[in-house]
Parts: sequence; structure tokens; C-alpha cells
Amino acid sequence: MKDLFYGLYELPWWGYVVVVLSLTHITIAAVTIYLHRAQAHRALKVHPIVSHFFRAWLWLTTGMETKAWAAIHRKHHAKCETEEDPHSPQVLGLPKVLWKGAELYRSEAHNLETLERYGHGTPDDWLERNLYTPYSARGIILMLIIDLVLFGVPGLTIWAIQMAWIPFFAAGVVNGIAHFWGYRNFECMDAAHNIIPWGILIGGEELHNNHHTYPTSAKLSVHWWEFDIGWLYIRILSMLGLAEVKRQVPQVKSIPGKMAIDAETLRALIVNRVDVMTRFSKAVISPVFKAEVQKAAPEDKRLWRLGSSVSVLVRSERLVNDSLRQRIKTLLEKSPSLNHAYSFGKRLQAIWDRTTATQKELLDALHEWCTHAETSGIRGLPEFAQFLKGYTATV
Repeated sequence: MKDLFYGLYELPWWGYVVVVLSLTHITIAAVTIYLHRAQAHRALKVHPIVSHFFRAWLWLTTGMETKAWAAIHRKHHAKCETEEDPHSPQVLGLPKVLWKGAELYRSEAHNLETLERYGHGTPDDWLERNLYTPYSARGIILMLIIDLVLFGVPGLTIWAIQMAWIPFFAAGVVNGIAHFWGYRNFECMDAAHNIIPWGILIGGEELHNNHHTYPTSAKLSVHWWEFDIGWLYIRILSMLGLAEVKRQVPQVKSIPGKMAIDAETLRALIVNRVDVMTRFSKAVISPVFKAEVQKAAPEDKRLWRLGSSVSVLVRSERLVNDSLRQRIKTLLEKSPSLNHAYSFGKRLQAIWDRTTATQKELLDALHEWCTHAETSGIRGLPEFAQFLKGYTATV
């Protein structure tokens, strides 16, 4: 009777904890490496052995279909923080996405338009057509049977945690908290944040701001002090010949002594415009802002509190709420110096937005911007203009 209760393996309490953490971590690895980086963003190519393992494992532990997951995630990037975003906490509210993220996913998975428009390039073989897609729920039931056989009654708890792990951590925490709270390395066009700098529990997906800035990068960490365990696994797979990395975060630098912006520089600036504006915020806006704060009258000190970072001054307009927008307006009216620096940032951003302009027109606009910047008298701006002239990015 005891053997029946505990199944094939009776473990100490900590043994069950190890089993749960191990099984759920494999699922997280399958989601971040296979579904997210390989399928949705084509940042790497995995060997068929790895691909088939991850597909089978996800069928057993989540019941998710590759085409549906990739399509929904691609739509999220294309429509981020808008009414068409399948799971934006900025639109739907954090509680709904955090606690009902799986329901939002299931609802969007029934949207045939989403699947057809965004689900291209995903597996369409015999297994997908005859097993994984039509019988997605049977994999979950098979996992329950396996857990009960191996671990008996405790296996029911193990299975329940497995089933709740992805809906909470991936659909809830990443899609919810990571678009609401954390730190931002880059002022990307949406509200994505890095939750913490050590991506271990959710396979590196904690570094969400980095990902939304460079969505096609197989590596999610950008600073030496950030850790992406998913990237560690990808490197191991690469060394074993089981994965091929296609794209990474570009390495940005400035060529010393370069005096003019050419076509290659223009391309690098436009492709990496989020990085450019983040650097502008640190090199130009921040020094001017700090100088103005020091000069501000005691009764105005509270007005100059803009939260955790002055980077909000280069943030996308649609991410700035009415209260903060009014405060920024008041600060700009009070400080001609800050307003001058701020206007240079807006003029630089306006160049990226000229989507119908010719290459020559864009080059002329950047040349003019740099010329004015160098004679502006704004602290840090001439040096930043020189940096832009030599701007280059390599993978």
C-alpha cells in the first residue's frame, strides 16, 4: 500500500522540491530557448533533436502550440501597449495580466487572424498536424499519469505545480510585471522593464527591457553584471553543435577622429536609435538636469523629482501619463537650459521619424543637427555630436 501511495520513487521532502524545480526549469528553458528566441524571433536555429525534445516536453507540460505561442508573441511586439496588444498591463491593468495571463493567451489563440498573420514559419509537420495541435490537452493528461506512476500521490502536487508554473511566471510575471515595474537600460518604445538583472528563475526573461530593445537577439543580457541563464544554455548547445546563433545585441562604439556622418553611420544610428537616445539622455539631459536641480529654489525641489531617472525626458509620449507630462512642461518653462537640451533631443528623434525621406535628406538633417549641437553651448552636447559622427555597431 505504501508503494502505491509513493509510486516508483519515494523521496525525502527536499527531493520532491528538487524534482519540481528541475522539471519546471526545463519547461522554462523550452519556452525561452525554443518558443521565444528560436521560433518567435528567429534569433537562433536549434538542431532537430533539440527542437523535437522541446516540442514534446511543452506538449506534456503546457499544452501550448508552437504556432499560437509565436503568433501571439509577435503580435505583442507589433502592437505593444495598444488596444490590440493581447496582454498589455498598461491597457488591461496589472492584476488582470498577472493573474489571468493564461486566459488572455487562450482567448487570443482562438483568433484565426492572429494565427494566420503572425504564425508563419512555425512547424507544420505530421506531429504538429496530427498530435500536438489537435490533441494539446492529452499531453497534459499523459504528464499527470507519468507523475502519478513515478511519485504516487505526491505526483499530483508535482503535476499541479507544473501546470501553474508557466501560466504564472511566463504569462503573468513576464507579460505583467515586466511591463509595469523594474529598471530600464533603454528607453524603448514600450513599457518593458528588466525585473531583476539576474535571469535565472524565468530563464533570462527577467531582462525584458533588453529584449524589447533588441528583440531579435539570442542573448538577453547587455551589461557585465546581468546574467541570462538561457544564453548559458544556448552557448552550451552551440558548443555541442546543437544550436546556431543568428543574431546578438550589436556592439556599439565610436570611431575616433571621424568627422562626418556617412551612409553606414546613418544606418547604424537609425537601427540603434533607442541606444542613441538612451546615450543622449545620459550624456546631455542628465548633466543639464542635475545642474538645474542644484540651482533650484528650496520650494521647487519637489517639482524636480522625476522618479528614478531623467530618461523620462526622452521617453515615448504615449508612455508618459498626464501628471508627469504636466510636470515636464512646467520644468521646461522654468528652465531655458533644460528646454534647449530637450529640444535637441526631440529634433534628433524627429529625424528617425522621417520614414519617407531619402538617404540624402536624412544625411543632410543629421549633418545640420550635429553642426548646431557643436555650437549650442549646452554642456556635453558637442561631445555627443562628435560621438554620433563616429557611431558604428557590429554584431
